[in-house]
Amino acid sequence: MNVRFQNIEVQQFVERFKTDSTMLRSRVGTIRPVNEFLDFKRVSKPKSMNDVQKRVTYNLAYFSANYLIVFAMLSVYSLLKNMLLLFVLVFVSASLYGINYLKGADLNIGFVHLTTSQLYVGLLVIALPLGFLASPFSTILWLLGAACVTIIGHAAIMDKPIESAFSEEAV
Repeated sequence: MNVRFQNIEVQQFVERFKTDSTMLRSRVGTIRPVNEFLDFKRVSKPKSMNDVQKRVTYNLAYFSANYLIVFAMLSVYSLLKNMLLLFVLVFVSASLYGINYLKGADLNIGFVHLTTSQLYVGLLVIALPLGFLASPFSTILWLLGAACVTIIGHAAIMDKPIESAFSEEAV
């Protein structure tokens, strides 16, 4: 019976991996080239707020994969600038992996005998103060602000390509 449950879990994992990899491949396929993303010939001041709205709507859909990469790069930058937060994230992730690796068994190191709940409480006692010292909220707020300014700013100043203007008139 245990083998059957493990087999079902493996099948579910394989199916989820297939759907996730298909979605990732389709997302990677929509990445626009850098010379198109940073085409300075298309940079112009919007004429009105209506023009800004149209540009942002179009560019957010057109460059969505590129904007996701910009957000990921800003996330990596923010973690590299806040090394304590990076340490806390790695420490908590590694600790949770280690505790789950025990699969409910107790940890015995020499004369020390710790149960799973003691390990979780110990992790909480160590990670919570370190987490507050790492100031994750200010990092998240900085990341959201920087991403919004960068992405919305780029989307607002990038004019639509000429081809899209002709396709709108035909509709």
